[in-house]
Amino acid sequence: MSRSFFFDHALLPEGWREDVRLTVAEGVIAVVEVAAPRTGAEMIAGLALPGLPNLHCHTFQRGMAGLAERRGPAGDSFWTWREVMYSFLGRLTPEDVEAIAAFAYIEMLERGFTTVGEFHYLHHGADGEPYAELGEMSFRIAAAAEETGIGLTLLPALYGYAGFGEQPPTAGQRRFINDPERFMRLVERARAAVAPLPAGVVGIAPHSLRAVTPQTLRTVTEATPGGPIHIHIAEQTKEVDDCVAWSGRRPVEWLLDHAPVDERWCLVHATHMTAYETEGVARTRAVAGLCPLTEASLGDGTFNGPAFLAAGGRFGVGSDSNIEIDAPGELRQLEYSQRLAHRARNVMTTAEGESTGSRLFAEALKGGAQALARPIGELAVGRRADIVVLDADHPDFASPNSAHRLDAWVFSAGRSAVRTVFTSGEKVVEDGQHRHRHRLRARYQATIKRLLDV
Repeated sequence: MSRSFFFDHALLPEGWREDVRLTVAEGVIAVVEVAAPRTGAEMIAGLALPGLPNLHCHTFQRGMAGLAERRGPAGDSFWTWREVMYSFLGRLTPEDVEAIAAFAYIEMLERGFTTVGEFHYLHHGADGEPYAELGEMSFRIAAAAEETGIGLTLLPALYGYAGFGEQPPTAGQRRFINDPERFMRLVERARAAVAPLPAGVVGIAPHSLRAVTPQTLRTVTEATPGGPIHIHIAEQTKEVDDCVAWSGRRPVEWLLDHAPVDERWCLVHATHMTAYETEGVARTRAVAGLCPLTEASLGDGTFNGPAFLAAGGRFGVGSDSNIEIDAPGELRQLEYSQRLAHRARNVMTTAEGESTGSRLFAEALKGGAQALARPIGELAVGRRADIVVLDADHPDFASPNSAHRLDAWVFSAGRSAVRTVFTSGEKVVEDGQHRHRHRLRARYQATIKRLLDV
């Protein structure tokens, strides 16, 4: 079975084109026609774009948005925020995780993301004991993805220690903990969980250098010869200092020296890098997984964007803590963070006259597709039919010059311009709302009310 869709305007790899007909078979774009006839295809009004990949997400944290915005006694930071997070996740049941994930995923779809990389470390019961089904939480994440239609790359996280030097886990971390042998069994259950999904992918996520040892990192990467590998790294200055105290090297420097970092890897945050580290990561062709809204929320710092681009580095964006889910907003915050740091404008570009919005969008498409190991990122033959359609009548798109469209979306119209969304050729958002919004929102609200009514 195949279906055809006709778009007045679509962003193809060669640029904006008019009267574009896409034929989709089994969720994949089979034919692309330009200046095509309108007959025999479903007419979709608006400006069609490839959907953005969300390469880094902890979906359960959507439920705690707003809970960590009260000042403590002194020195509020990522580390004090983390204690609030541990308190919240201690209450979550598998049903809660599924309800929160489903609502977060419909928000992603309504706001320009069509695929998510779920960096998944909430594995066990509240007492730290595994569920009877070791992959219970993975199955819940997969169920939320199936219900909403979002593409999923599931990244089970290996977490063994509280800090560098094999520090024992804290009580708040007990739901995360696995040794490498049980972790690899959990990865197998994750593969079973995503098997029913369209082009579902499973990778691995050694949580961070502070949560694994050199040996456990080597064990799980060698046991996983294919698929993506994601790791948190150099997010916070304290993490950098602690890594130096442990090893004599900075986190990214240590990783480059001790792990086979290549195109499979996504270095999440990589906020604090020297020039040597920046150029080193770029040479590996790994992806820097940037989460600008969360990094701003947590006070992490500012990524070394211009130098990374100049070195040919690859990056994508993610929603991480889901404090605000907004695909164009992540791109906008990335550029604005660079403007503040460098006291300049149009920083994330490399050539005179280049569109900042277009460059950010193109890089996030390529980097996200690579990091999630999914055939996405272009409206082209062989790619998943993941399509975001913007409202062509939005005032910010009034210019007849198509070269301004991505700048207008990223820096002005934003997520409110999203009207229609397809994933794997299925329409999941229409008139700006997900087809299951009312039901999944009601379930989410009931879940949060119960969790916070204490």
